[in-house]
Amino acid sequence: MNLVSSGFDPDVLGRGRNRKLDDLWGRLLEVPYFADRPGVAERRLESVPITPKSALKENPSAFLRNTTDHYHKYYETSGTTGVPTPTPRLVTDTLWNTVSVATVWERTLRPGDRVASLLPSDVAPVSDLIANVAEYLGCTMLRSYPFAQGISDWERLDALFTGYRPQHVFAAPGVVLQWTRLLKERGRLAEVSRSVRSLMLLGEVSTPPLRARIGEQWQATVLDASYGSTETGTIAAGCEHDRQHLLLQSHLVEILDGDVLRPAAPGLTGELVVTTLNNFARPLVRYNTGDLVTVGADCPCGLALPVVKVHGRATESIGVGGVRLTAEAIESIIYGAPGITGYLVQLKRPDGQAGRLVLERDVDATGPDEDLREGLRSRFAEIGVQWSQIVSVAQLPKLSKAGGSQKNWKRTNLQWVD
Repeated sequence: MNLVSSGFDPDVLGRGRNRKLDDLWGRLLEVPYFADRPGVAERRLESVPITPKSALKENPSAFLRNTTDHYHKYYETSGTTGVPTPTPRLVTDTLWNTVSVATVWERTLRPGDRVASLLPSDVAPVSDLIANVAEYLGCTMLRSYPFAQGISDWERLDALFTGYRPQHVFAAPGVVLQWTRLLKERGRLAEVSRSVRSLMLLGEVSTPPLRARIGEQWQATVLDASYGSTETGTIAAGCEHDRQHLLLQSHLVEILDGDVLRPAAPGLTGELVVTTLNNFARPLVRYNTGDLVTVGADCPCGLALPVVKVHGRATESIGVGGVRLTAEAIESIIYGAPGITGYLVQLKRPDGQAGRLVLERDVDATGPDEDLREGLRSRFAEIGVQWSQIVSVAQLPKLSKAGGSQKNWKRTNLQWVD
């Protein structure tokens, strides 16, 4: 029975995963790093030690199969957690990842729909993934990254959307926020957004308040489209109810809580550890992504795949006045208030105890700046955070806008000052 037509029946899913795992062991013996690892020759997953991200970063060639002499596509990771890591892929890698993601995105993208991608097409695979899935599902595809100077900048993008009339737009949150500001300034938002039914956000962390803000401005459904990495492929994909579903047909997923590693199950929170079943150029077993997640159960969409909430990298929290904050905690407050389209946290060296919050005021924000600042000051005080200063500016730097897997939160929303 087909996996999708079975509704991801656990028995059908289990049989398919077992077949893929059997094939994976053979590929791992061709990988220098894994060939002599405990448990690999014996085909015992529970005996294989966790693979740290640092090992892959330090010696990426040791993770490639030594029987492969050429590749179909070459990508690199963004380098947000260190030096960019080469990530070549075979045709089989691309095909399996495309089909796996399509099993969820087909609930939003229909044959004949018009899709636009506002994500960069170079180095990282995200734009290729969107194009591959859209074409696989019979959609029309447009690539138009607005930060590509002289190719599809903001002026060209306005004209493209007016003529093409996309129904689904894939973009990083920062790109959408910047474009929304520009369209408001020109009085063009209502016209440009008229055809758009859904905005699919990916490439950066997005929070429910931010998605709600964008949805209200565009009068469209806003979804957290996918979660994964260049090295692992797509681990989860978003359904029409804005829930991320673990793609268990492609990955064995475990949760590391302290020193305890358990198979992913509803209610578990910890670091996500994955074994890639559909990676052929560079298979990974028990790879620690470093991302903190919580696994959930049922979703109104009815997909029999567990949902996952991604909290961000374990290393990406910051201390402000003795309180630990994540991007999720900060943005849930900031984007829950009207009139703000971006922010920058400035911490004073050496210990970051004094924190200054810089807010980007929306072009159509009403009311005094002081009311905006005091409202946020009160909200942060409720969780024990006292900012040394809160200020507002008309525009933040471009770096915080470009998006698309080319940035991480600490590099673009955090600044150390003397």
